[in-house]
Amino acid sequence: MTVDEKVCGIVSYYFEDSQSVWLEMGIVIHEGQNWNKGIGTRALKLWLDHIFNTLPQVRVGLTTWSGNERMIRVAEKLGMQLEARIRKVRLFEGEYYDSIRMGLLREEWDELNKLV
Repeated sequence: MTVDEKVCGIVSYYFEDSQSVWLEMGIVIHEGQNWNKGIGTRALKLWLDHIFNTLPQVRVGLTTWSGNERMIRVAEKLGMQLEARIRKVRLFEGEYYDSIRMGLLREEWDELNKLV
């Protein structure tokens, strides 16, 4: 990902289970100064578009943790739905957080993009 021709992060995807074509995507924005500027939302929207336009996926997932409220809001903005919450499996600074799994189906993405 670049902003004003400077690298500020990365988007990725991987297959959780290649036999069932279970694809998960992710994003990392390297520096906190680039958070809360809409960069992640824009990048993930473009990345979802790319995935659905180039791969035969019927679903794309994103996994985060309950302490990452910004990421959860971005996923919701893009139409993703909460599919699973695995309670207290992420330990950060002595506190347990839930693992959050969100997902979006191709037909949901297509429907959302008709409205734009």
